[in-house]
Amino acid sequence: MLENKKITFLGAGSMAESIIAGLIKQKLLLPEQIYVTNRSDQQRLQQLRKTYGVQVIARDQALKQADFILLAMKPKDAQEGLEAIKEFTSEDQLFLSVLAGTLTDHITSWLGHHAPVVRVMPNTSAKVGASATALAPGAYANDDHMTIAKQLFEAIGTVTVVDEEQLDAVTGLSGSGPAYIYYFVEAMEQTAKDLGLDEQDARTLIIQTVFGAAERLKSTSKPTADLYKEVMSPGGTTEAGFTALQSYKFQEAISKAIHDAAARSKELGRIPPNRN
Repeated sequence: MLENKKITFLGAGSMAESIIAGLIKQKLLLPEQIYVTNRSDQQRLQQLRKTYGVQVIARDQALKQADFILLAMKPKDAQEGLEAIKEFTSEDQLFLSVLAGTLTDHITSWLGHHAPVVRVMPNTSAKVGASATALAPGAYANDDHMTIAKQLFEAIGTVTVVDEEQLDAVTGLSGSGPAYIYYFVEAMEQTAKDLGLDEQDARTLIIQTVFGAAERLKSTSKPTADLYKEVMSPGGTTEAGFTALQSYKFQEAISKAIHDAAARSKELGRIPPNRN
């Protein structure tokens, strides 16, 4: 289905690079099928060309040739950016939007035509083919469009289809989730250093601990609480650590982070399209 198809990335930030890297690593698309453009940063475009072999050509040409257009600019620039390129787009193209909080109806309005739009919420683990991605169809996206979107993003991880109104929650949970985990790991690394462990030894231990816990979660249907209780014994070391986490309201802090990220996504979605 994707043979000889071309995808243009409108925006060249870290998320765009993560998706590009994943698509190429999984050999779903060849570098010559991928075009990358942004508003002004030519140095960034040349960096991506050198690293991945993707095509860097004039924006208008890249858009006209595209079968799929992936919107990866900053959400605050979306209206201005889409209104500036709408004459080079058509209803025959599939738009894939990774713009947090930006509604498909708004994208349709800014484009000025009824092209199919699928909102996508991946995360930066796409770079290693391990993204947790959610998809939500817009008003003009049909089953064929969703099949293409699934095929593209299953190459870089798992795909879950949700209703668009659920994407704010997804943004706070899995979209921002890797950052929370890296922040947690940073604390473990610093503490290991404080305790006198070799930096590389500590990193190896931490990575395998996180990886092993994820594998354990995948392998069982047990409630998560049962899994951490398996690690604890009365009066033991894990219980001592858990007491500290509870005293600092660790779970409440994580919950607040997810709620606040979801709320910010919802806030971004309230920006009305300019219908002039």
